[in-house]
Amino acid sequence: MISWQRVQAIFSKELTQLKRDRMTFGMVIMIPLIQLLLFGFAINTNIRHIPVGVIDHSQSGLSRVLIQTISATQVVSFVEHYTSQAAAEQALASGNVRAILIIPQDISQRLVRHHTVGLASPAATDEETSRPIAQWLVDGADTMIAGAIKSLRAMPLSELLDKPANRQIPTFEVALFYNPEQRTVVNIVPGLVGVILTMTMIMFTSAAIVRERERGNLEMLITTPVKSYELMLGKIIPYIFIGLVQVTIILGLGYWVFSVPINGDMLALLGITLLFIAASLVLGLVISTIAKNQLQAMQMTVFILLPSILLSGFMFPYEGMPAIAQYIAEALPATHFMRLIRGVVLRGVDMFDMSFDVYWLMAFTLIGLLVASLRFKKHLD
Repeated sequence: MISWQRVQAIFSKELTQLKRDRMTFGMVIMIPLIQLLLFGFAINTNIRHIPVGVIDHSQSGLSRVLIQTISATQVVSFVEHYTSQAAAEQALASGNVRAILIIPQDISQRLVRHHTVGLASPAATDEETSRPIAQWLVDGADTMIAGAIKSLRAMPLSELLDKPANRQIPTFEVALFYNPEQRTVVNIVPGLVGVILTMTMIMFTSAAIVRERERGNLEMLITTPVKSYELMLGKIIPYIFIGLVQVTIILGLGYWVFSVPINGDMLALLGITLLFIAASLVLGLVISTIAKNQLQAMQMTVFILLPSILLSGFMFPYEGMPAIAQYIAEALPATHFMRLIRGVVLRGVDMFDMSFDVYWLMAFTLIGLLVASLRFKKHLD
């Protein structure tokens, strides 16, 4: 026979304990609230204002009107002008822009030929009459970004000449770099490295200090001459090798099973991986100094993990997020690592060509280690 009186007593006890555990109670409220806001506002597959550059060989009023017409679609935003294709392609590889519009010098002639075929000169060849008026060079690694740019391929420009366009001829030629076959796995595998490392590295270390406290080892550590920062370093170093093993497994299987290319230098790949592993481990240590038990440590890990997956650019393009979501994303180490590993693995750029993300991870690691050490020292006092 069930005694509902005893059940009620246990229920009252658990409810009272939950009320006293402010961290857990806060997570109960914050996790669904944050997820609702993330999915409701930040997750947007209708990408707008993609940062792009332009090479304007024409330098004419018509080319400027063309740029304004494309900008009016709000699909792209022209943020840079380049004078050479080499400089533009370097910016594309470094991730400063996601596409380049090349406007040829003879754009006015091409635009006339692009409209009704009857407007073309009788002596014009088929090749001349079928030329697109301009060309897009696109970072095809992100299939959503590439798809958004490709949607402009048949963009009507009849308002420029007030005449109907020839629908058989594409308005723009689109050249896809780094992933011309548009395989989603090419973009997913490098990003998965960031997700797995975020999950495991933070999870392992978030319970590091808490575990010592629960096992009764903290008193022993207090009596030893080990300094706070020495303890922090000793806690994270073993997990660095675990992280490197995970990266090797993911990229190795990605290369052999899914034919995901590794175009960058292996030393650069090792460098950015070590930076991100260190940043993630330090973040876990900071959580460990805040949490009072392993349950709280796990809850805080989930609180960090979900935004890291949704806002870092792993699943949804960074450019499709509203400004406030982008600010939050910039505070997450995973966002910077996503840019770095995709740049090195897929585009073959040097890690210092994306120096902002490199220095950001370095600063995050140093500041996080300092905060964790100070918090642990304060606890000892």
